[in-house]
Amino acid sequence: MQQLIETIVKPLVDYPDDVRIETDENSSRIVYKLFVNPEDRGKVIGKQGRVAKAIRTIVYSAASGYHKKKTYVDILD
Repeated sequence: MQQLIETIVKPLVDYPDDVRIETDENSSRIVYKLFVNPEDRGKVIGKQGRVAKAIRTIVYSAASGYHKKKTYVDILD
């Protein structure tokens, strides 16, 4: 999943080397924390959150076939 998120996000940002993903996992859920350069945060979120929603939709769809845990994607800086 981390590689999928990186593949989606890195082409969108000006500072791809600053993209970092941390995973927080417990028995019922997985949270992928996406860190980007503060200047790139708007590009990842998009107008009215459309890009962020699209990223989450793709990750949720891929995760549903991969494991049965609830999956979340948080965008941080």
